[in-house]
Amino acid sequence: MASTAPATRYDTYRGRLETYFDRTARQNWVDLTSDAKVSGIRATVRAGRDRMRAMLLDWLPYDLAGKRILDAGCGTGALAVAAAQLGAHVTAIDISTGLVDVARDRAPTGLNIDWRVGDMFDPALGDFDHVVAMDSLIHYEADDIVAVIAGFAARAPNIAFTFAPRTPLLAAMHATGKLFPKSDRAPAIVPVAEAKLKSLLAARLPGYGVAESERIVSGFYTSHAMMVTRG
Repeated sequence: MASTAPATRYDTYRGRLETYFDRTARQNWVDLTSDAKVSGIRATVRAGRDRMRAMLLDWLPYDLAGKRILDAGCGTGALAVAAAQLGAHVTAIDISTGLVDVARDRAPTGLNIDWRVGDMFDPALGDFDHVVAMDSLIHYEADDIVAVIAGFAARAPNIAFTFAPRTPLLAAMHATGKLFPKSDRAPAIVPVAEAKLKSLLAARLPGYGVAESERIVSGFYTSHAMMVTRG
């Protein structure tokens, strides 16, 4: 499949993430995104992700009828389903075949969702009104995140995404490898300084501004959302 993804660590980590979500921890993520009983640590992650998803949806127009949305890194599909229920035509794509299969099976019938497995930078996906990348860029350095957002900016005027913010606690946990118990660890989560990311975005995307910026903290879940908008 052709790709316009930036030639950065994105390419290296893409394969590692695919292996993680399809082979190592597929069932863990299926359970995490369901009502199944999970450990206390993972319960805080579930609660944080629920709050983050709700906030990102609040940043979108209430009436999404006729709007095209790319759910970049859709996982098991909760955000895609919610956006489609507001009237959007959603293209939901993830590198994990297993998670997309779960998403497709869970989704109510009659929604306008195109489920895809592959690269979110595939030019064949076309252009969008909004791109949402929830917790799919948390494994990358600031330069790489900005390269990814610049790629999206060529295809959409509004991009909402999340990153792992550099806080003293998160940086210490990252350094000691204790973001999750060993059996639950994904490829490394990389804390990024909010101020540095904003500065890099301003330099790389002069026609865009930061319209929203807010952090969600829930136990072992810490993620910062940002939305950049054209002009």
